[in-house]
Amino acid sequence: MKTAIVGAHIVNEGSIVKGSVIVENGVVAGINEETAAPCGSCDKVVDATGCFVLPGIIDSHVHFREPGLTSKADIETESRAAAYGGVTTYFDMPNTLPQTTTLADLDAKFSIARQKSHVNYSFFFGATNDNAADFARLDIHRVPGVKLFMGSSTGNMLVDRRESLRRIFETSPLPIVAHCEDSTVIKENTDKVRRTYGERPSVALHPVIRSREACYESTRLAVELARQSHARLHVAHLSTAEELSLFGSDPAITAEACIAHLWFCDEDYERLGARIKCNPAVKTGADRQALRKALTDGRIFTVATDHAPHLLQEKQGGALEAASGMPMLQFSLVAMLELVDKGVLPLGRVVELMCHNPARLFEVRRRGFIREGYAADLVVVKPHSPWTVIPQLIQSKCGWSPMEGHTFNWQVRQTFCNGQLVYDDGHFDSACRGVEVAFR
Repeated sequence: MKTAIVGAHIVNEGSIVKGSVIVENGVVAGINEETAAPCGSCDKVVDATGCFVLPGIIDSHVHFREPGLTSKADIETESRAAAYGGVTTYFDMPNTLPQTTTLADLDAKFSIARQKSHVNYSFFFGATNDNAADFARLDIHRVPGVKLFMGSSTGNMLVDRRESLRRIFETSPLPIVAHCEDSTVIKENTDKVRRTYGERPSVALHPVIRSREACYESTRLAVELARQSHARLHVAHLSTAEELSLFGSDPAITAEACIAHLWFCDEDYERLGARIKCNPAVKTGADRQALRKALTDGRIFTVATDHAPHLLQEKQGGALEAASGMPMLQFSLVAMLELVDKGVLPLGRVVELMCHNPARLFEVRRRGFIREGYAADLVVVKPHSPWTVIPQLIQSKCGWSPMEGHTFNWQVRQTFCNGQLVYDDGHFDSACRGVEVAFR
């Protein structure tokens, strides 16, 4: 089948040109500027007049909860939410039940995704204190990276032995994606808060417990270990201005920002409570401003979501009770496009951070760019099209979002995954299946 997306502004590799994209047999068959006619006859023409065509978003940081936690979310529901939001590829994290810390459990996840995922997929392998010997057996063409939890909220996946950390950094054949929060500092802060405020402190104290010191000390250690071992390190979800000072000088050591820390600040706890409780914690307005500035000066390399659904009843309570994490996948692209409207960053930089750079970092094969011969993973977005987030529109299985009530001015109109029109202006093709992503 041959499809022409016509009349759009194509945003790709630092330029914005008006023209058409030709899709055939699942790949981009041609890119024509406005003055050129589409390549021959087409089976389908998508009129994208007044819209922008971007590469499909690659979200390299999600928690889809399958297997083992599927009351909150699962691969089918969350990949559907991805398609609604213009996300055509995701890389899922290993803290499921069982945790993805053995080759057998990694293969089991791939098997589930082949049957259920509506968009493209891959899975991180989880590091523990004891499994570095398995790294040599990983297929570097199937797995994006090794996930390392240097924080205390991930069950027995916390890696806190210095010898184990060194072994991981010295032996990983893949990029290490690190969650950095110092567990000793967090425990000390928790004890202080309990002594001062009792056993049920307000959620507004979450950034006091998971403090900027906890983040900075752990991130500093990760960067130090990466430099000593010459490892490829990507630090997930920076949340403080101080951490940003550690990035920008070494291309092998990069950082991710997540939508939650770019969108919210500590003033929002009063309005949204535990709905915005996540790890690391949402911090001050000054931190948010620093992170936004870093989107354009080279210190932030990718933007992802840390999409982490919980049931709403699990989000009740204060800093020590409510679950940490929020569902952000469906609204990540439109949120970033709103930051474009606010003058935070240019449209082309959104594509760099959410499409091109994830593909570069993990060496994704033939995705992340609009190029002839590349997979036709594309999203058509329209500006000046206001709509409000209401519960009925939320596709994530958990059924809620901290974005509820917000009116966005950009709208995802179509999402193509491997040339298939999986989402079309409110209509979803449930028969569409993504494919396993290939690397390197």
